[in-house]
Amino acid sequence: MQTLPLQGFAKGPDVDNSSRFNEVGAGYFKTMGVPLIAGREFTQSDLKGGQKVAIVNETFAKKFTLGRNAVGTLMGDDGPKGTLDTEIVGLVQDAKYNDVKDAPPPLYFSPYMQDDQLGDMNFYVRTNADTGMTMTAIRKALAELDANLPIQDLRTMADQVKDNTSIDRMIGTLSTAFAVLATMLAAIGLYGVLAYTVSQRTREFGLRMALGADPSHVRFMVLKQVAIMTLIGGTAGVGITLYVGRLVESLLYQMKGRDPWVLVISVTLLAAIAMLAGLLPAIRASRIDPMKALRYE
Repeated sequence: MQTLPLQGFAKGPDVDNSSRFNEVGAGYFKTMGVPLIAGREFTQSDLKGGQKVAIVNETFAKKFTLGRNAVGTLMGDDGPKGTLDTEIVGLVQDAKYNDVKDAPPPLYFSPYMQDDQLGDMNFYVRTNADTGMTMTAIRKALAELDANLPIQDLRTMADQVKDNTSIDRMIGTLSTAFAVLATMLAAIGLYGVLAYTVSQRTREFGLRMALGADPSHVRFMVLKQVAIMTLIGGTAGVGITLYVGRLVESLLYQMKGRDPWVLVISVTLLAAIAMLAGLLPAIRASRIDPMKALRYE
């Protein structure tokens, strides 16, 4: 994070003029697939001793009220003089910074060739070739430059994103596993309750059928009980989901905690499972022998 003076932007003790920054090389944005909105990218001629240049993202331009006219604006650094000696030569589309879940921060880029105090560096390679072959070629090329030069964290961008979202995927996997387990336990519990209820009402069902009740009517009675239980449980579950969804939304990446389609599909699926769990006791109730049922203790 760095504070900086900017042409046309008022400074003051209560004014936030801070921004993140990064040093990149020529062709960086093309390699990373970040669209250039206005101006130009850095080139090999952007060297130390020449005109200092910078490229800013959309959030930077919005924060400092530059809009689409950022190109040509002068900016400086947070030194004691704060000289406006750097020209903004490009405006690029917002892209993720450190975390794929976080919104892009205000960010400006400068050419690393204009800095004589570089630390470690990361290199990005864009290719249509096989990933394994490309990594082998990279290792071979660096070994030819310097056999003692270590290569750290050589991986694809897809692997980088997966690593960045590993906790989210773990939470998603565990949540799915617990949801499946809870659904199975609920179905087994519902089946047990209904099976016990049917056994307790054996004489009633037998008497109804002895008086001429159709087996389909008996099945309807049991499934009606299932429907009432499902309606009460589903209503309570949707209410709790709407409340808790707002709290867990921060744990979800690009997902809403109260997605209407997810609620509709979940309620429909759970209702279907509940009806299936109640179907076997309902069929058993409709097949009760009236004579045996009347002698049932």
